[in-house]
Amino acid sequence: MEQITSHYINGRFVPSHGQEVFDLVSPTTREVVGQVTLGDERDTRDAVRAAKEAFASFSRSPLGERRDYLQRLHDAVTARTREHCEAMRVEYGAPPQRAAATVARAAKSFLNAREVIDDVAFTRAFGDVQVLLKPVGVAGLITPWNSNILMICHKVASAIAAGCTVVVKPSELSSMQAQVLVECFDDAGLPPGVVNVVHGRGEVVGEELGTNPDVAKISFTGSTAVGKKLMRNAAETMKRVTLELGGKSAHIVLEDADLNRAIPFALSAAFMNSGQACVAGSRLLVPESRLAEVEEALRTRVAELAVGDPLDPRTAIGPMVTEKQYERVQGYIRAGVEEGAEILIGGEGRPQGLESGFFVKPTVFVGVRNDMTIAREEIFGPVLSVISYATEDEAVAIANDTDYGLFAYVTTADPEHGRRLATRLEAGGVMVNELFDFYDHPHAPIGGFKQSGFGREFGVEGIGEYLGTQSVYSR
Repeated sequence: MEQITSHYINGRFVPSHGQEVFDLVSPTTREVVGQVTLGDERDTRDAVRAAKEAFASFSRSPLGERRDYLQRLHDAVTARTREHCEAMRVEYGAPPQRAAATVARAAKSFLNAREVIDDVAFTRAFGDVQVLLKPVGVAGLITPWNSNILMICHKVASAIAAGCTVVVKPSELSSMQAQVLVECFDDAGLPPGVVNVVHGRGEVVGEELGTNPDVAKISFTGSTAVGKKLMRNAAETMKRVTLELGGKSAHIVLEDADLNRAIPFALSAAFMNSGQACVAGSRLLVPESRLAEVEEALRTRVAELAVGDPLDPRTAIGPMVTEKQYERVQGYIRAGVEEGAEILIGGEGRPQGLESGFFVKPTVFVGVRNDMTIAREEIFGPVLSVISYATEDEAVAIANDTDYGLFAYVTTADPEHGRRLATRLEAGGVMVNELFDFYDHPHAPIGGFKQSGFGREFGVEGIGEYLGTQSVYSR
C-alpha cells in the first residue's frame, strides 16, 4: 500500500506538517490502496513563500529558457507513462485506453504551450508608448479528481509560459496520480520554487490559496459551488481568477444526420471518462420525426458498451470515483423515474457481476423534458437524457435553456450548416460531427459562459490569463 507523506516545496520533498491521514480507496474493489498525509495552512504558506521567492527571478527568465523547461516537462511526463497509467487504473479506475490517451495529452500540454508562446505579443510599440505583458505573480492551481494529470499539466504549462510560479493543490482523491507527476516535475530540473505541490483538502489548502495575499492568481477547475466561494475569497485580495466549472452540454442531432455517425458520437460525448466529465454531452436533442429510430439505435449501441475492470482492454466505462459519487448518480436515476422520464436502457444498481466496485449501469432516459432534474443538473456519471424537438429553433432554445454554457455538440450532414448553428449556441466550445481532441488544437481556447465559469485555458488566451498589461510612456 502506497504511503504519501510529503509535499513538493522549493524543489524538495518536504515532510507534511499537517497530520491528517486520508485513505485512498480503489473504486474497482473498494479496498484501501494507499494513504496520503494531507497538508495544512503552514504547508501551503511554505509553498507560497517558495513560489514568491522564485518568482523574482523566474518572471524575468528569457522565453528560450521557458521553452526549454516546457520541453523538459514534456519529456519527464512521457518517460513515466506506464506509472501514470497504473496510478490512474488503481486510484481512479480509468479504462486502459482512456489512461494512455490522458497521459499523452497531459504531456502534450507542455509542447502546445511551447508552440503557442511564440504568438504571445509580450511587447508592442505604439510610437512613444510600449505595451508590455508581464507575469502576474504566484498562481494557485486547484484541480479536480476526474482528469487530474490533464488539469495540472495544462495549467502549469500556461503559467510557466507566462513566467509565473505556481502552487498546485490536486484533489486529495488523486494523490497517487499527483505523486507520480510531482516526481516528473522534480526530474525536469526546474529552478526550485517554480512548481510546488501540496496535497490537501479544498477547505484547508484551497482556502489558504484563495485568501493568501501573496497569491496573485487562482485557476480552478471543479464545481460551480466551490468556484463561487473561491471567487468571493479572491475578491478580498483582488486576485485574478479563472474558473472552469460545471456543464450540462446539449448535443443537437439535426434532421439530416446519419445515425451511424451520430449515435457513436453522441455516446462518446456523453460517456467520456465514464460520464465523469464537465464537457459531457448529457442532453441529446433529436427531431421528433426521428425519435423512434434514435431510441432503437441507442438501445443497441449502449448494450454493446463494456463496463468493468480497468484491467480489461475491452472496458469502455469504468467505476465512479467514490461511493459518494456512485450514490449521487443513483439518486439522479431515481429522480428521473420519479419525475416521469422513461428508462430506455440501464437503471439503478450495479451491472451484474460488478457488485464489488462503484460501477453504474450506463443509462439512457427518454421522454425527458428540459425542466426535469436530470436535464437541469450535472450528474457526472454515464446518464444520458434524450429530449425531442419539433424545429431547429426549438432545439437551439432547449440547448440554451440551461444555467451552464461550457460545451455543445452538433451532428449534421452539412458541416457548414453545423458551423452556423454552433454560433447560436451559448457555449464556450462547440464540436460539429466529431469528438475533437483539445490537445490537437493548441491555439483554440476553452472555457465557459454563464455558470460554467469565465476565463480561458489553452492558446494565447490561456497564457494571457497569467499576464497583466503595463504601458510604458517615454520620449
